[in-house]
Amino acid sequence: MSYFEITGGRKLVGEIEVRGAKNAALKAVAAALLSQEKWTIMNLPQIEDISRILEMVEDLGVKVKKTDNKVEIEAKNIKKSRLSDRLAGKLRASIILAGPVLVRTGKVCMPYPGGCVIGKRPIDLFISGFQKMGAEVEWQNDHFSLSAKKLRGTEIFFPKITVTGTETLMMTAVFAEGETVLENAAMEPEIPALAEFLNRCGARIFGAGTPTIRIRGVKRIGSGKMEIMPDRIETGTFAILGALCGGKIKIKKCNPDHVRALLVSLEKAGVRLEEKKNELVVWGAKKINAVNLTTHEYPGFATDLQPPFTLLMTQAKGVSQVHDSIFDGRLLFTDILNSMGANIVLNDPHRATVHGPTKLRGRKIASPDLRAGITLLLAGLIGRGKTIIENIYQIDRGYERIEERLQKLGAEIKRMQN
Repeated sequence: MSYFEITGGRKLVGEIEVRGAKNAALKAVAAALLSQEKWTIMNLPQIEDISRILEMVEDLGVKVKKTDNKVEIEAKNIKKSRLSDRLAGKLRASIILAGPVLVRTGKVCMPYPGGCVIGKRPIDLFISGFQKMGAEVEWQNDHFSLSAKKLRGTEIFFPKITVTGTETLMMTAVFAEGETVLENAAMEPEIPALAEFLNRCGARIFGAGTPTIRIRGVKRIGSGKMEIMPDRIETGTFAILGALCGGKIKIKKCNPDHVRALLVSLEKAGVRLEEKKNELVVWGAKKINAVNLTTHEYPGFATDLQPPFTLLMTQAKGVSQVHDSIFDGRLLFTDILNSMGANIVLNDPHRATVHGPTKLRGRKIASPDLRAGITLLLAGLIGRGKTIIENIYQIDRGYERIEERLQKLGAEIKRMQN
C-alpha cells in the first residue's frame, strides 16, 4: 500500500495550477449517458474518483477513450442496467448514474452508494424525486431498483438543499415528458456549468444556479465538447496552504469568485491576498487571527473547505468557533490533529472550539476521508519532524498527483510503498 512521508517546516514558494473540478467532472461523465452521440470532456482531473466512474460506465457497455486529461464517451448502446457492486461501493457519487441509466434503459439497479467514511449519506431525496417522476422503487438486500416506462414532469421541493440531488434529478428530467420544476435547488457553480452544456446539446433547462430550476423534456441530446471548470475546493485548499506555509504562492487557472466566502475569512484572519484574472496570490501569514466559521451551502463557506480552515485556526492567536452545519461527522478528524499537538474541543458532531496557536508535531496517522486527508497532509507540512500518512487512496480520490505538485513548491513529501 502507498503512503506519504512528509518532513515538515519548509517554506513553500512558487506556482501551482488548479485542475478540473472533481464534482463537475463526475456529473459530466454521468450526463454523457443521456446522449447516443460522442461527448468529449476536457480538463478532466486524473484522480481516483474519475477512474472509478469511467470504469462504471465502461462496465455498462459504453465506449470510453481516455487520454491524459481528456475523455471521449459514446453511449450509443447501454448494454445493461445494473451498476457494478464492486465499483459503486467505492464511489459515493455513483448515485448520479441512476437517472441517466433509468431514462436510457427504463430501469436501473445499484447498491447503496459507497465512498469515504462520511460518504454514506441519505438518498431518500433522490428516491422520492424519482418516484414523483413516475419511477417504481424496489429494495432488496441493500440494493434498490428503479423502473419506469415513461417519466413525467413534476414539481419537486427539496426539504434540504442537496447538490448531487439537484444535479441528478435535473439530468433525469431532461427526458421527462412535460415540465419539471426543482425548488430549493442547490446553486453551486458546477450546476449552471452542467446545465449550459446540456442546453448546447439540445436540453431545455432554465434557472440553473438559482433556487428554482425548470426543465422541459426533450426527445434527444446531441454530441458536444465540454471543458471542466477549475476545482474551487482545490483552489481554496491551496489558498490555505499558502497562508500556512507559503512565502508567496501563485495559484493559477482558478476562479477566485467561486471561493469568495473563504477569501473573506482569510482576510479576516490577516492573510494577504491578491486577485488577478484566473489567478490568486497568497502570502504566508506571520500572525493569524482567530476567526469564527459556519459552513453554508453555496455561495456560503463550503463544507469541503472547513477541515483545512480548522487546521489554519490551530495556528491562529485566540479561540475560534467552528460550526459545520452540513454533515455529521465532518469534525471527527480533529482527534487526529489533537494527536499531533492541536488543542481542539469537539463540542458535538457539528461544532468545535479551536484554541491556538499550537505547535504541531509529525507522527504516523491515516486519512479517514478525502477532505480530512488533505488537511492532515497540510498539517504534516507545518508539523515538526516526520509525518507518515496512510490510506492515501482517500486523498488520491480528489487531488491529482498532489505530492509531485507540492514538491515543485519546495515541499519535502514522498509517495512510498510498504
